[in-house]
Amino acid sequence: MTSNTTGSGLRTEVALLRGINIGQHQRVSMPALRVLFEALDAEDVQTYVQSGNVVFKTRIPEVELGSTITHRIRDDLGLGVVVVLRTPAALRKVIKANPYLKTGADVAKLHVTFLADTPDAARVRGLPDASGGPDEFEVRGREVYVHCPDGYGTTKWNNMFFEKKLGVPATTRNWKTVTALAELAGT
Repeated sequence: MTSNTTGSGLRTEVALLRGINIGQHQRVSMPALRVLFEALDAEDVQTYVQSGNVVFKTRIPEVELGSTITHRIRDDLGLGVVVVLRTPAALRKVIKANPYLKTGADVAKLHVTFLADTPDAARVRGLPDASGGPDEFEVRGREVYVHCPDGYGTTKWNNMFFEKKLGVPATTRNWKTVTALAELAGT
């Protein structure tokens, strides 16, 4: 496994912004988002689709990065958004750990809910049993793998459900986006 830090102290990070460009709410152009990240001295900034996915290199310490980006978006764009961060190594683990790939599930029906923090174990145990219906989910660390054979738009196992039940900010991406971001991040 390779490190995501270069000799210059730059490391690759992936930012997943929650709740932008959904309908007419919290609109942000991807060029404006790139400029914002570049103003934070990020390098090699790449965005993917219009839902707030940014792959970049940074020197900002990991413990400060999320709050730095969040404050900058609020100050520069006037938007309150949750920023969930993952490293390339974390994305590799997410891809390898997907339990539904092993069952041959249609990848077009797979999603990952990325949690900002590890949820309390008692809250995870308190989630309803997802078996018996067509939709299913599995919590693994800071990710929730969701399989929706009838489409994500019809499932009750959505982002808001997991945020409420687990008490942790979250953002969800489809499997195509997850794998594309991993590729952009060099995994």
